[in-house]
Amino acid sequence: MDAHELATALANPVQSLGAAFYFAEGTRERAAAQGLNVYQFYGLGRAGVMGNVEPEEVREAFAFFHPDVIDVIYAAPRGTHDPVAVAAAHVDAAFAFADQTFASVDPALLAGVVDATRWVMEGVDAGRYPLVDGYRRVDSPPHVTGGAYLATIQLRELRGAVHIDAVARAALTPTQACYLQDPTVFALHGYHDEDVPEMTEDLPARKERAEAWTDESMARYLDVMDDHARAALLDGVRAMAAALADQVAPG
Repeated sequence: MDAHELATALANPVQSLGAAFYFAEGTRERAAAQGLNVYQFYGLGRAGVMGNVEPEEVREAFAFFHPDVIDVIYAAPRGTHDPVAVAAAHVDAAFAFADQTFASVDPALLAGVVDATRWVMEGVDAGRYPLVDGYRRVDSPPHVTGGAYLATIQLRELRGAVHIDAVARAALTPTQACYLQDPTVFALHGYHDEDVPEMTEDLPARKERAEAWTDESMARYLDVMDDHARAALLDGVRAMAAALADQVAPG
């Protein structure tokens, strides 16, 4: 499998895996222990890996959210909570989720995800993607379940960052890109009916170009690995995705 095929194959499972802990029951409990609701915990926790940054920096990093949402999930609770401290608790919630969800996965498969992602991250220039930098500074825990899960979060943030660049390159606004991605997600990201962009004939084609450019950018980062590491990364991510599916399956 070449790097471009790997980038495409990883896109959906990494997206789902990296976000799976955000609103899980254990995460909600940890949010309440911080005196926050789960949305504030998400906003402060995810953004807080960048440091105690200004809301405008969060709006740029969380590009596909309605700007007013950042006021609710970051700017307002930042008045009473330190984002850096909340980020540490948020990462701990991710590790706890990993221990619960991926304990049945072969540790050798998880170690393959850790090793391959470390290789990828070493090829990402510092200072280019603030959220990626933030999660790269997180210490990987000694248990491989948490280490592999942190790796999927890093890969998810990397794809999200290069997608922001690809959307701009395609001359799309984040609002247009979010709506074209999924109207349901558009609403979940704080947009309303009056925010729906005017649809023109060329917008879907531009969105397709943005997706293609995202895959191309990810492929360049994944291309640093040899064939063995690529296979190990994909096998491990697929095993984690299967474990996540089993965790959420009814019955």
